[in-house]
Amino acid sequence: MSQLTTPAAAVPAAPAKVGNRPGRSRRSPVKSLLLHGTLVIASLIALGPIVWVLLASFKPGYAVQSSELTLVKDPTLANYSYVLFDTNFPRWLLNSVIVAAFTMLIGIFFSATTGYAVSRFNFPGRRPLMMTFLITQMFPAAILIVPIYTIMARLGLINTLPALVIAYLTIAVPFCAWMLKGYFDSIPTSLDEAAALDGCGPFAIFWRVVLPLARPAIAVTAFYTFLTAWGEVMYASAFIQTDDTFTLAYGLQQFVPQFNPQWEYLTAAAVLVTVPAGVVFMIAQRHLVSGLTAGGTKG
Repeated sequence: MSQLTTPAAAVPAAPAKVGNRPGRSRRSPVKSLLLHGTLVIASLIALGPIVWVLLASFKPGYAVQSSELTLVKDPTLANYSYVLFDTNFPRWLLNSVIVAAFTMLIGIFFSATTGYAVSRFNFPGRRPLMMTFLITQMFPAAILIVPIYTIMARLGLINTLPALVIAYLTIAVPFCAWMLKGYFDSIPTSLDEAAALDGCGPFAIFWRVVLPLARPAIAVTAFYTFLTAWGEVMYASAFIQTDDTFTLAYGLQQFVPQFNPQWEYLTAAAVLVTVPAGVVFMIAQRHLVSGLTAGGTKG
């Protein structure tokens, strides 16, 4: 008579031994104290002048020039009122907005089209063109200002806002074209090929496919070109001659004459100058984040 054999019950395997993972190395209290102390000191050095300018803008003139250490003594808004209503500040603001806006828009157009062409097309002179852009960034503005001034004088553009726009484009476009070229290189060419199969031409591929994916780089380009035109002084001091064509950055010098510097008005004007730049930064940051989160999956 055959014996029935029951299968042996499955024995659960012993859990694998988990080795002791090396924990994150902890800094010694002394190193941690030195690190945090260094960061605090560096932050104070960076933020100290900004805080001083902000507080001084609310002080009367005698309090700004006083050696007494106070946060805000006799706070007043008279400094801002004087800058906004008793000077040519609104005109300077308009000039700066015009120059910065045109520099930003034209700079984005030329930088994006140049970067895309160099990234996607193999044409004669491609490498020399990019090397020329790179070499132009090696020269300081003090060297370039003389030939640019000569060109502007021959074109009759001295003491005009277009002269500043052209000068600032010579600074911004080469750098931004290099940056956008590198970003376009990171976008797969298979997207271009798929769009071409759907009947898109080169410009349609650039406008509808590549450019939306390059929104983060475009945002950085916009912010860089805007700041290039917004805070520049050297070209403005060389090309601009009359008060009604001053930009904000160049107009600030009107508050510090040689014998009677008006620090309270200068600080108030400096605070007002930073506001538009901060607004542009917030807008660029918002587009930068949205472009990164959407990426290539956005329909």
